[in-house]
Amino acid sequence: MRALVQLYYVGAYYLSYLWFGLGGLLLNVVCAALLVIPGRVRFGGRVRATIRWMFSWWLKWMHASGVVRVRWHGFDQVTLSLGTVYVANHPTLVDAPFLLAALPDAICIFKPALLRNPFIAPAAILAGYAAGDKGVDLIREAAERVAAGRTLLIFPEGTRTTPGTALNPLKPGFALIAQRAHAPIRLISVRASPHLVPRGRPWWKPPVLPGSMDITLDQEIPADTELTPTEITATVEARLASLAVVVPVYRPACPVP
Repeated sequence: MRALVQLYYVGAYYLSYLWFGLGGLLLNVVCAALLVIPGRVRFGGRVRATIRWMFSWWLKWMHASGVVRVRWHGFDQVTLSLGTVYVANHPTLVDAPFLLAALPDAICIFKPALLRNPFIAPAAILAGYAAGDKGVDLIREAAERVAAGRTLLIFPEGTRTTPGTALNPLKPGFALIAQRAHAPIRLISVRASPHLVPRGRPWWKPPVLPGSMDITLDQEIPADTELTPTEITATVEARLASLAVVVPVYRPACPVP
């Protein structure tokens, strides 16, 4: 019986990624065609709404199938504000789409390699996402979008949390963006069950299932804070580290090619 249960979870896990991939491919084919249309910026809001809708259904499938059960804390007690910089730790591959499903009119900062990926880039470009390799230009562009009313989701660790630690050192870009946009910063704490696709574990190797996540909407740093970006970064790092759990080290039974 236990073997049958695990077989079900593994099947549901792979099916979820099949749907994720097919939906993303279809969206990006459409967005690739829209990229050549003059005035493509007008499609941004609809593309962001579509991405949120797709991630929301993916999250519902994960939860309904029991593959990953997500518990939300604090999200039903406040109205999520536009023009806010939401800062989260990044212990697992799936926290980003889950958070994008929850945040209103959200953009995020992608690794440059992902923005060069033809299966991801068209939708990311139309949605107004930014590539994380532009330095001062990136901060200015992201701040302009937040000031215009976008929600920014950012993972200041820069990558998934290093296995064996609770939190990577944070980069101060989020504080500079919030300061330039005169926007509040809201903290989000993510805690994931062990081996739920942490850094170093390939997504195609099923984790121990079912998995679980706790996502907590935490304190806010107001836009009119007198803290410097350096002080904001230190404050946020200390707070997120206190709420996080140590990400387990993934040790495959044989070397991963």
